[in-house]
Amino acid sequence: MKTSWRTASLVATAATVLALTTACGQDNSTTPASAARNAGATVAAGDDANPGGSTAIGAGNGYGADGTQDSTAPVTPAGKLTVAGNPELGKVLTDGSGLTLYRFDKDTADPPKSNCSGDCATTWPPVPADDATAGAGVDRALLGEVTRADGSRQLTIGGWPAYRYAKDVNAGDVNGQGVGGTWFALAPTGKKAEPSGMPGLSVRKDPELGEIVVDREGMTVYRFMKDKAWPKSVSNCAGACLEKWPAVAPVAADDTVGVKKKGLMPFTRADGTRQMTVDCWPVYTFSGDKAPGDTNGQGVGGTWFAVSPDGKPVRAPGE
Repeated sequence: MKTSWRTASLVATAATVLALTTACGQDNSTTPASAARNAGATVAAGDDANPGGSTAIGAGNGYGADGTQDSTAPVTPAGKLTVAGNPELGKVLTDGSGLTLYRFDKDTADPPKSNCSGDCATTWPPVPADDATAGAGVDRALLGEVTRADGSRQLTIGGWPAYRYAKDVNAGDVNGQGVGGTWFALAPTGKKAEPSGMPGLSVRKDPELGEIVVDREGMTVYRFMKDKAWPKSVSNCAGACLEKWPAVAPVAADDTVGVKKKGLMPFTRADGTRQMTVDCWPVYTFSGDKAPGDTNGQGVGGTWFAVSPDGKPVRAPGE
């Protein structure tokens, strides 16, 4: 009888997983392993500007396997800055390759000044200002530059000099967060990235739309009527569309409040990135919303609508 019970239990568990998978035609894992592994990670003790320990660097970023800069390799440009969602830190500023940008507490923002050079700048490569542009969710008015002691121009965000971390190899890595108690991921405003204290997804009462889903920052979440939810989740928003309507990053089901759990899972987009769904529908925020409570994306083009707690599109009176 014990063996039969165990077998029945395993079959039931498998059936549950299969049901979740079939619901959106995707798996229901929530956070990429690298993001979960790297959130809040630290390194071996050492000087806070240049912590000890060997540095394993990925190819093609201008640094050798020993962490020393390759003078023959070009400096990696900043490219189009974007905003990434991190399960521990909320919104984090990234460069055109998806690598996290950092700030140093020993720098100053008014006036901008970098106090990281020599070995420090090898571990924390300054981000060049030359080609930096503002992508979705980034205020171009906050972008600036500071001239370093060597004459190079370094990108600043809200006055703070911006850096990458040599131990961040993959897009989304945040291995530099909290190193030495002085290095922190940059929020899009130039402040230190930190969780808002809100769930990854929750529900708020809008005076015109009723109950709608919002993200960790309190920003309204939308769905696109040209997307698909069945037989699997498909986003038809890419390129310029995705810049205007940033995809909501994966959120753990237990990091939500008030949102229907059925069909609440991430899927893999055509570009290989992961996006959250509600009721199997891909969800987004709107770059035109500047503050929590804004619903400027509601009804845009007759195809974009705020999302109800059960994943349905919310329509205002007359829409």
